[in-house]
Amino acid sequence: MSLESLSRRIEEKMKLAPPVSASVKFDFGDDGVIFIDGTQTPPVLSHDDEDADCTLVCSAETFEKILDGVQDPNIAFMMGKLKVKGSIGLAMKLNAILED
Repeated sequence: MSLESLSRRIEEKMKLAPPVSASVKFDFGDDGVIFIDGTQTPPVLSHDDEDADCTLVCSAETFEKILDGVQDPNIAFMMGKLKVKGSIGLAMKLNAILED
């Protein structure tokens, strides 16, 4: 799945979720990053590698499985497939938004 299609799926999920007043980055390594500035209304999504309040690091494949509901983000975290940098509390909020 491409970075653009992952971005579109995140945007759709964010529209249905309560606002997140923070910045979040999804880091897919060589596949790129998705940065969300939730401090703005509506949230601004870009592919800029900026500092964020919370950064989730995983492969694009693992992230796609999380979005599809095939991979539980908590299990991915415990298995080391998903790493969290920054606010764990914010990561838990994202967990509820991203799960299918």
